[in-house]
Amino acid sequence: MSFRPYPGVTIATIIMTVILVGLGVWQLQRLTWKENLIATVSGHMTAAPISLDEALRLSADEVQYRKVWLSGHFDNGKESFVFTTDVNGDPVYHVLTPFITADGRTLMVDRGEIPADLMPPHRRVSIEGQTRVTGVWRVPDGPGLFTPKPDDPRNVWYARDLKGMMAAKAITLAAPVVIEADATPNPGGWPKGGQTVVDFPNNHLSYALTWFGLAAGLLGVYFAYHVSKGRLRL
Repeated sequence: MSFRPYPGVTIATIIMTVILVGLGVWQLQRLTWKENLIATVSGHMTAAPISLDEALRLSADEVQYRKVWLSGHFDNGKESFVFTTDVNGDPVYHVLTPFITADGRTLMVDRGEIPADLMPPHRRVSIEGQTRVTGVWRVPDGPGLFTPKPDDPRNVWYARDLKGMMAAKAITLAAPVVIEADATPNPGGWPKGGQTVVDFPNNHLSYALTWFGLAAGLLGVYFAYHVSKGRLRL
């Protein structure tokens, strides 16, 4: 076999191959990270509910997606509505209500979703007095660059903007999180809780195979080019 590689083409091919293989390896590392994340969240979601005190002692990663129980009462006069869509793509509103625990700490509870015609409080059955709530501990995504500003007259928000809600409602939260209420039925059937979505797309293996395939294809083109030029003979 004789092989007389073109120096410039060879150097460029080596650089590109290293980059493509590196991207493939990076995706395999991301695959391991994503699988560990999914396993952790699944474990949190199936674990028994913990108290607020226990939740506050854990790190952010340890408590995210953990079920937490609260005992106290809702501050129904300071609820807010967050616009979103349901599984069918229809517009709904999540009811976010401050919850004051028995020892005076305030958490924000996402009680679930309601249709637009139930936004006026008198059209729903309120939970008054002492109660117990179980929900999933979530650090919500704040408003993005293109998130519309809140509709103040209608008390409608377009992201779970806790800082904005705290300022607007004059409340102080014990933690910058939302407790997403579980599916325990509310009086009158609304809001409908149990809306926590756990969706972590895991396409890293296919991405890795794509990068490795491109690297292999590039080497194939490199050698085929040299064969066509008579610089590689077997």
